[in-house]
Amino acid sequence: MCIAGCLSGCTRVGPDFHPQRENWTERWSSATLEQVTRQASQPDVREWWKVFGDETVGRLIAQADAGNGDLQIAGLRVIEARAQLGIALAGRYPQVQQTSAEVLASARKRSDGFNTRSGLYLQYGAGFIVGWELDFWGRFARAIESADAAFFAAQANRDAALVLLHAQVADTYFTMRTAEARLRIAGENAQLQKRSYDIAQKLFKAGETDELDLQQAKTQYLGTLSSIPELESQIVLARHALSVLMGRPPGPLPELDASSGKEGVIPLVDHAVLQDVPAELLLRRPDVRAAEYQMAAQSALIGVAKADLYPSVSLLGTLVWSASSLKGSPNTLAIAAGPSVVWNVFDHGRITNNVRVQDARLQQLTVAYQNTVREAAREADDAATALFAALRRDTILNDAQGAARRSLTLASTIYREGYSDFQRVLDAQRALFAQQDAYVVNRRNATGSLIALYKALGGGWTTRQPLVDAATRQQMEQRTDWGDLLNDMDAPSEGASP
Repeated sequence: MCIAGCLSGCTRVGPDFHPQRENWTERWSSATLEQVTRQASQPDVREWWKVFGDETVGRLIAQADAGNGDLQIAGLRVIEARAQLGIALAGRYPQVQQTSAEVLASARKRSDGFNTRSGLYLQYGAGFIVGWELDFWGRFARAIESADAAFFAAQANRDAALVLLHAQVADTYFTMRTAEARLRIAGENAQLQKRSYDIAQKLFKAGETDELDLQQAKTQYLGTLSSIPELESQIVLARHALSVLMGRPPGPLPELDASSGKEGVIPLVDHAVLQDVPAELLLRRPDVRAAEYQMAAQSALIGVAKADLYPSVSLLGTLVWSASSLKGSPNTLAIAAGPSVVWNVFDHGRITNNVRVQDARLQQLTVAYQNTVREAAREADDAATALFAALRRDTILNDAQGAARRSLTLASTIYREGYSDFQRVLDAQRALFAQQDAYVVNRRNATGSLIALYKALGGGWTTRQPLVDAATRQQMEQRTDWGDLLNDMDAPSEGASP
């Protein structure tokens, strides 16, 4: 009881951590951000990809959660941090716990002048030593505080890996769909231009037109045709990227084969659905939380370093028993206990400068945290600006492709009636292809900007997958006794909040 009272009354040297948040983060927003976001309960920002109404994205993300290598590494780092926390928690208990035993054989020769005796004798003994440094200055408490914050930082880093992974999967998926749409447009325009080229070829052979019309039609057709292999390559590369994101080698993707009817479909979503104000979402962003936890961990290390400036008080105890098989030798039992004080009196310069080192590292992390928040705000505002611009262009480009299609119809009609030359038809075909392609690319930009906006606000940090999959767990347990630690860490991520 006395020891417990002493421990409860111990002080903690070093600073207590307080978040270093700047005033602007409390009510941060922007005019553009307000125009492209709205608050609603569904879909949850943790599963923001549901706004696209494409179940294929969800299937791909689920597979990526189960197989992505970077995410597995992030989960294993959480396990490592939890084990490090266990090491720090051991400081609550006696730091020295040593049991020893020995058996020695010795030969002796004894002579009294008439008789000489020799024999083998055994000496044996056992001992137990315990040493417990009392945490008067909070050295071990601060170490636990630091390890605990580092553990939560590792969890936040895994959440950040989830945010990045989900954004990459969705972005790559719509990159592939965009390439499919552009390939369809290129194929349709190539067929249209091929017919014009065939007509020009027939007219040239019949002597009804000059070679210039023929060569111009051929140039335009072949130019459009040359874009098809590049677009086909983009589709294959996107599929390869999706395979790697899901932890597979490049190959078939059954998840895509099951999504018939979605080829070349690029949805247009004009608002990001949020469940909270942008300022709160910004501070809950996983990498921002990780930076804050890293600050907390480093702040506690200042206290660990400062504790070296003060004497360490330990309770020591020994229990030693020894005996021998030699007749007449005594058996001894010794017990010793008492306090011990150790103070590095002449090491003040090294300890003081170590405290300064830890404080300088904390200040670096503080600046890094503030930079992280500013960068997050910039990313969100940039994505909102790009989305707003793409939304404004969508209607304009849709009208433009409609006008280009009408222009081609009129140019073809006028040409057939002999009121215009073939060049106007070629110009109209070129304009139609360009406007249709620009319309699809702009839709892709809008989709990519929406994904970037959700990513910038930290959306998508949840998963139903455990930190360690079953195969990895089995492999680790075959090498090492993990006790219940892997079971305790098996809960799916729901995104920890600071």
